[in-house]
Amino acid sequence: MSTPLLERLHTAWLSLAQGSPLPWLVLTMLVYLAAMAIYRKSGNRPMLIPVFTGVVVIVAILLLTGTPYETYRSGVSLLGLMIGPATVALAIPLYAQRERIRQLWLPISVALLVGCLVALFSALGIAWAFGGSQATLIAVAPKSATIPIALPMAERFGGTPSLAAVAVAITGISGTMMAPLLCRVLRLKDPAVQGFAIGLTAHAIGTARAIQLNPTAAAFSALAMGLNGVATAVLMPLVLAITPWI
Repeated sequence: MSTPLLERLHTAWLSLAQGSPLPWLVLTMLVYLAAMAIYRKSGNRPMLIPVFTGVVVIVAILLLTGTPYETYRSGVSLLGLMIGPATVALAIPLYAQRERIRQLWLPISVALLVGCLVALFSALGIAWAFGGSQATLIAVAPKSATIPIALPMAERFGGTPSLAAVAVAITGISGTMMAPLLCRVLRLKDPAVQGFAIGLTAHAIGTARAIQLNPTAAAFSALAMGLNGVATAVLMPLVLAITPWI
């Protein structure tokens, strides 16, 4: 294909994509469906989870077309509106597990407290060790909370929201990839334990994976994601206040 033709196609695409959100919305859905098909064809390999492969493809397209992230974000804003109903729908598997949740309230509480504090302190410590600025440290601190909580918390205390979003995404993707191996190494066979660990560390991305595994894992992952979001909002100000290098 000749260079002038490529340039004309590129110009036409940018004109279409900037004038309407539909192209980016359709493209995102097609990329996700293709990523899901590859994931299933591979036998559900953790390295090929749809969120990871889909993000790689979308980022490559944005770079090749020279499209600003703001343009893409505006084009897929409709998908953001679905996060609320999708989150509320997680109450269904939670309700089915209500009796077991009551029985396990003590280990759930301990795991939540330890997991939340470890996530906050480890993020701050690693960023500090690599010479991160104060804004960087604050941005990565809430990495294990879901984005609707992590971004406002980071912004409130002076962190960079865009960096916080990247930290949350990387945490969710890497946590979801490593979860199966870690569960095998630690011999965690109880779906409730697996689900709670995934939701606590990998938030919404991990919960999406837990839904594919088991209804019990899905319920406890959703529980952990919600509780850790609240715990992060409560504990992050205290952790920042007592951390000497902030």
